Amino acid sequence: MSCYEKIKDFKKKYHGTVAWRLKENAEVIEKHLNPGEKILFAFAAQKNDSFLDFFTTAAVALTNKRILIGQKRVLFGYSLNSITPDLFNDMQIFQGLFWGKLTIDTVKETVVLTNLSKKSLIEIETVISEFMMEEKKKYGTNNRVTN
Repeated sequence: MSCYEKIKDFKKKYHGTVAWRLKENAEVIEKHLNPGEKILFAFAAQKNDSFLDFFTTAAVALTNKRILIGQKRVLFGYSLNSITPDLFNDMQIFQGLFWGKLTIDTVKETVVLTNLSKKSLIEIETVISEFMMEEKKKYGTNNRVTN
């Protein structure tokens, strides 16, 4: 299933999410998939820190290797963020009156995704958290405190 189809399914399930130009944004992600990389989960959101800005839609895809955030510009060009498990620090969820917000903290930056359906927040958090915890185990991160 393509990124666009997964985002369409997400949007049907959580129709309160504010997102536009889904196909164009999903194409950015499709261009940057590496050989052997498969999309496990995908959704769309506004890539900004304001619930009032509805014009910065981005496609977000969790693959079997990383998180990709693709955003097609209206006139020309695009932007892509790639968050690998070794750079992932933590994630915050905020539920507001109408929509939710997801903040992904990495070693190098913070990515904020807004205008998500409040009902979608639990699924998004669960899918990303479970994937990142499993992947970090592969890196051999030892979090035990020694005395």
